[in-house]
Amino acid sequence: MGLEISEDVDERMHLEKSTQAACTYLKQLYNRFGTWTNVAAAYNVGPTNFSKSLSEQKESSYYDMNINDETSRYVFRIIAIKEILSNPEDFGFYLSKEDKYAKHPDLMDVVVTETIPSLADFAHQYGISYRMLKFYNPWLLTGKLTVKDGKQYIIKIPKK
Repeated sequence: MGLEISEDVDERMHLEKSTQAACTYLKQLYNRFGTWTNVAAAYNVGPTNFSKSLSEQKESSYYDMNINDETSRYVFRIIAIKEILSNPEDFGFYLSKEDKYAKHPDLMDVVVTETIPSLADFAHQYGISYRMLKFYNPWLLTGKLTVKDGKQYIIKIPKK
């Protein structure tokens, strides 16, 4: 899905980029299989296996298929979670503001176009710890960031 995986970077752990890649992939599955339930099943069992099972069973819907137990449980859980999140009070969940996560701090984007030999030094230049740099940028795998010619990265730093 176009995400970079290297010694220093794993964009599968980049919140925005991995979310965009996941959405793109799920849309591709939707365009191929036509319903969100079919998408969930295809995601779990793999689109090739799901397509093959649809064809072999001469069906067009997950609900009419004989499919493995693991995928059946997966789809059931997705549907159950969707229903609970859509109607939490119907299932005994009453959430107040205190139960919810605290608001994420405002972050600024720092565009990086040159290699950073020490991310600890980089973090300290922005008045944060190395730990906080890694917390807001879990896609940074090592203590450095190698930037190839013509490449750029955006590192998230809390605003002061």
